[in-house]
Amino acid sequence: MKTKIILMFLIALTTGVFAQEKQGNVNNLPVREHTITLSEVMVNKAGKDVMGMTVNGTIPGPTLEFTEGEYAIIYVKNEMSVETSVHWHGLLLPNFYDGVPFLNTPPIEPGHTQKYEFSIKQSGTYWYHSHTMLQEQSGVYGSIVIQPKEKVLDYNKELVLVLSDWTNEKPMNVLRNLKRGNEWYGIKKGTATPLNQVIARGAFGAQLDFWRQRMEGADIADVYYPAFLINGEESIDYPEFKAGEKIRLRMINGGASTSFWMTFGGETPVLVSSDGLDVVPVERNKTFIGVAETYDFIVTVPQEGKMEFRITAQDGSGTASAFLGNGKVLPAMDVVRPDKIGMMQKMAKMDMKMGAHALKFQPGKDERFEMKEEYGMQMGKMEMPKDSMPMNHSKMKGMKMNHSNTAGMDVIKPKDSMAVDKMNHSKMSTMNMKKEDSMLGMKMEGMDMFSEYNYDYLKSPNKTTYDKNVPVKEILLNLTGNMNRYIWSMNGVPLSEADNIKINNKEVTRITFNNLTMMHHPMHLHGHFFRVLNENGEYSPLKHTVNVPPMQKMTIEFYGNNGDEAGDWFFHCHILYHMMGGMARVISYDTPRDPRMDEFPASKIIEETNKWYSWGMADVASHTTGFNLMTSNIRNQFNASFEYGWNENLEGEFTYERYLHDYLRVFGGVNIENSTRDSLDEFSTTAVIGVRYLTPYLFNLDVRVDNKLRPRIGVGRSVMIFPKLSLFGYYEYQIDLGFVDDLPMNQDYLSETVWSAGAEYMLSRNFSLMGSYDNRFGAGGGLSVRF
Repeated sequence: MKTKIILMFLIALTTGVFAQEKQGNVNNLPVREHTITLSEVMVNKAGKDVMGMTVNGTIPGPTLEFTEGEYAIIYVKNEMSVETSVHWHGLLLPNFYDGVPFLNTPPIEPGHTQKYEFSIKQSGTYWYHSHTMLQEQSGVYGSIVIQPKEKVLDYNKELVLVLSDWTNEKPMNVLRNLKRGNEWYGIKKGTATPLNQVIARGAFGAQLDFWRQRMEGADIADVYYPAFLINGEESIDYPEFKAGEKIRLRMINGGASTSFWMTFGGETPVLVSSDGLDVVPVERNKTFIGVAETYDFIVTVPQEGKMEFRITAQDGSGTASAFLGNGKVLPAMDVVRPDKIGMMQKMAKMDMKMGAHALKFQPGKDERFEMKEEYGMQMGKMEMPKDSMPMNHSKMKGMKMNHSNTAGMDVIKPKDSMAVDKMNHSKMSTMNMKKEDSMLGMKMEGMDMFSEYNYDYLKSPNKTTYDKNVPVKEILLNLTGNMNRYIWSMNGVPLSEADNIKINNKEVTRITFNNLTMMHHPMHLHGHFFRVLNENGEYSPLKHTVNVPPMQKMTIEFYGNNGDEAGDWFFHCHILYHMMGGMARVISYDTPRDPRMDEFPASKIIEETNKWYSWGMADVASHTTGFNLMTSNIRNQFNASFEYGWNENLEGEFTYERYLHDYLRVFGGVNIENSTRDSLDEFSTTAVIGVRYLTPYLFNLDVRVDNKLRPRIGVGRSVMIFPKLSLFGYYEYQIDLGFVDDLPMNQDYLSETVWSAGAEYMLSRNFSLMGSYDNRFGAGGGLSVRF
């Protein structure tokens, strides 16, 4: 019996059952353990009690502290009713512990505890969050602070500030609302641009240009949030910090979809780190932080009063503040709300071609370079001013080196502390940029719209270049999206239709992001740091998340994975709703899959981006009642509609649609209608096939023929003319040429025209007042209900 036990122990040891427990001792590293518990509890945010997901009972979760060179052991307990996961964002670790469920780490089932363990190879500010569906939006996130082996920066204390956004809705309902194209979020936060405001600004021509390209306007952010948070609060005080103390603020953007402007009161702060890694210190007050990025600043607590640190949502829809010190408030600078109508006007003048497909007709066909040439800024049509020069506007003064010692650091001091570094693409020799790409740095009308979003202020203290003899693999990823159906993709292909991106650890991988959408996309590569190529050339910074501004390009490159090359790594936009909409890929080193993942198919994480979403609407009015039900995933859609008029005209239709690309789908189904109005005694059923097409200027076109060979064409459109108030209209014409049924004597054909027009006033996300005139039923009004 003893021999059997010893034998079982030896087998377990060699197969790894006990090997994981022993690894810390094998590496001879000091061990640091943490335990975090995920649970579902009622939380109060933005003045409302809602069900949230907490880590150790709080939102955000606790800070996990380590020191570089330690061995981390983290136990994650799942006390929720659903499975979950935890991803260690920005940490370099073995693939199996990265935390993407089904891809490289098993999901954590309800009631189970999962153990993560890995060596700490780095220092800096990082964070952790769920990678299961939209759980991060509900509260599953927290910070990680890794102290260096030796302190190199001069400061007295430090403070972690986790920035986030909060919704009182269930996150999946938020995504469902985005999928159906409801404009309520823009109306609710005051960022909608109805036609009356467009006309008042003299921008109707620009609006027509956007409509022609099947876009409503210049979108900035998707979701309405009733609150933005710093460490879980809309306003939070830290009076324990004393006047004159130097505080290292570790900022983490843990928002689900909100990028922020960060501003400070008091003395201009010094930026010392980005995404966990040190940068050449630079004085900087106004800084943009994309979703999932981290920045460290050193601030000095004022001698008199307390300084405000403020975050402002990118679209200007809200703020949150933290206060350090005591006494009178030294306020942070205000950030001007974006002018969406002005953006439309500038873009119309720049002859941009927008509307690149988020869903291609042939997803397997490589058309990325054709897409790059066709969409975006049409540089050949733009007139270059005679004094063309690198972008250096008066409000964006260049930065110079100041070698005076400030807090033990050589600090880059801008002439204007609110300024953004100038662009100088001539220094970007490592990018091998084409001539037309470098033209993006030229000064021309409208070109400064997104200039504040560059990374030129980030400079690595050491060279980051790779050996010039290493071969380079170039990859172009056009970032594409469709706001109407809320599909997001790369090169017009969402994750569910994409192949893995194959990577070789013996070559440099250089990826150029070409953003063909009006949205920012913070692109995060798991398990890697990459160079973000900027004007600092050989000293370009290393990051794990890079924000790609609208209609702009960004180039990154990486070489291997710091010794952890094995496996597949997730690569995605960190706006959760964009990731769930399909803007993701799998980076694969084409190595054997970890056998511990055999029972967890990777297809399940892919399926999350191709879920079915269902919604409906009912119009209950004095002259007619109608119902519309719909369920849809990326390519497929089922529709059911019913309409009943006061004159007992009853019609129902059931169809299946297949999307060939964003704007075109084919459909087939059955139509049921009473044969004689004012009578429900007899019904006729016909089969229908046809196409539905979203035309330029956003008209919904329906062209069909039924089994009696009767063609029919219908067209409809809705336009928001005032905040909350929209006008809509529909026209339909059907003709019967007698191919199947006999026509009455002396008639060559029969025809029927149906039309209606009306107005809708949105009361809330789910309810509207409506009134309309229908040529069959007359005039009436009532209530529209969305569900």
